[in-house]
Amino acid sequence: MTQVVVPVRYPLTKHSKATLEKALEIAREENALLTILHVDLYHEHTHVTRSKLKAAVESEFGRLPDVRYSVRRGILVEESILEEIADEEADIVVIGKKQASRWRRMIRRLVDDPDIEQFLRDQLSCDVVTVSAP
Repeated sequence: MTQVVVPVRYPLTKHSKATLEKALEIAREENALLTILHVDLYHEHTHVTRSKLKAAVESEFGRLPDVRYSVRRGILVEESILEEIADEEADIVVIGKKQASRWRRMIRRLVDDPDIEQFLRDQLSCDVVTVSAP
């Protein structure tokens, strides 16, 4: 079965809601399983739980079947997202434009002309969908 991963912020921002809406649309079209991911940074001490993430998403979008909620603790958002994508063996990753910009800065340190979609495809063999804010 197709696996879609979408990283979001908590509490949900307008950008996260738009990204999540696109991920839900793709998951429905592909009859895919969806993993909604939040990265809880060690240095921010927010301690987001899967229950809180699920409650926030369901209050915005209603009950969602075939959805897995994941909260990873990490130092670097991008590294934690890559780990989740790899662990889930994601076929499709849906990221917001703002997230793509952060990834470009990170990748720019490694290569001259960062193309985040191509980098993820090369590294993880998945399709990447970038969502612009509303």
